[in-house]
Amino acid sequence: MPKQLEPAVLYISQEFETAAHLCACGCGVKVRTPLGPTEWSIRDTESGPTLRPSVGNWQQNCRSHYLITNGKVEWAGQWSEEKVLAGRAAEQSRREAYLKEHYPTPNIFVRVWNWIKSILD
Repeated sequence: MPKQLEPAVLYISQEFETAAHLCACGCGVKVRTPLGPTEWSIRDTESGPTLRPSVGNWQQNCRSHYLITNGKVEWAGQWSEEKVLAGRAAEQSRREAYLKEHYPTPNIFVRVWNWIKSILD
């Protein structure tokens, strides 16, 4: 990733499985989205990239919420704090289900993840 990001450009690093861009609202905040089966995904189209799921900058002052579809920003509705917390819980459930399905015998990474999760809970 370049140190300085340009507005309206979605940068993708396949090596590090991440994408980055400047917040679509124009506030200048760098947004990083990890790519993977339980995170965001990118699909390349003739019109431009599509990033899913939506980007919710809940920890930033702007609290922007949008999708990037075919290279264009689509604004999504604002979420209440309760909806943000529910969304985070749903993400965590999806991650746990994925790990359980793909790594049924807990390996060291799963054990460490569970240990970290128990500390944070």
